[in-house]
Amino acid sequence: MKSLVFFILLITTAAHSQELNCKVTINFESIPVVNRELLSDFAQTIEDYLNKTRFTDKWEGDKIECAFNIFFVGASSDINYSAQAVITSQRPIYNSAKNSLMLSINDAQWTFIYEKNQTLYATQSVFDPLTSFLDYYAYVIIGFDLDSYDELAGNPYFAKAFDIVNLGANSSSRTGWEKTSSSYSRRGLVEDLLNEKYRPFREAYFNYHYNGLDIFSDKKTLAVKNIIKLIDALEILRTKVDINSVLLKTFFDAKSGEIIENLKTYSDKSVFKKLRKIDPSHGLKYDEAAQD
Repeated sequence: MKSLVFFILLITTAAHSQELNCKVTINFESIPVVNRELLSDFAQTIEDYLNKTRFTDKWEGDKIECAFNIFFVGASSDINYSAQAVITSQRPIYNSAKNSLMLSINDAQWTFIYEKNQTLYATQSVFDPLTSFLDYYAYVIIGFDLDSYDELAGNPYFAKAFDIVNLGANSSSRTGWEKTSSSYSRRGLVEDLLNEKYRPFREAYFNYHYNGLDIFSDKKTLAVKNIIKLIDALEILRTKVDINSVLLKTFFDAKSGEIIENLKTYSDKSVFKKLRKIDPSHGLKYDEAAQD
């Protein structure tokens, strides 16, 4: 099946030169009316940048469906803004009409300068508080997508995202780019992704998608077995890594509902007790699933 999927990806290359198909929405109810007028073109500008910028040298596949929902929370001048962004991405499930939610990240620390009718340029070796934020998440989205089709295939793009983190942390706009004690941080996510101790998780992540979700409609018993393998790998990993791992939080924020849905008919309900221990932040959902 692996060769078949990559054949499908290869034949679509010519038709899809860019990597992302991103929808951008904004909410600026929390800032003054004058700033709202100055931001009238912001959503389209960001959408065009994400959808028209080439983030890879060669993209072999359909565009990745993703969304940036941006909530403006402050405007200290006509051009200085602070915002919160919710970033999501999806990937199709093979031989199914369904999509799998890959990312659902709430990033509350974004400050940048934007002028109406501003042209955005992709200068990924030079830090810019606006475009570097977009580049970072483009690379993270691409990396997670590739990791689901081949083991560790996202490494080059997680490394690029890490380079941006370092540029940001050494800039005058370092807020949001430094590692913090909060449950989510950009640095924490890519540090975990590139850390060798998380390799078993990333290998199981590939297996979960490629030999779990993608065969679920045809070989449900085997698919469920491979989903359980991910949970077992995570249980072992939890004893070796920080319980506040940004990577594991990011994974479960996107995947907890999907895992429950795919295991709802599984006979051994103790798997949900195991999930509750691994992922206490979604404990109530696992408790409910265990009782069904």
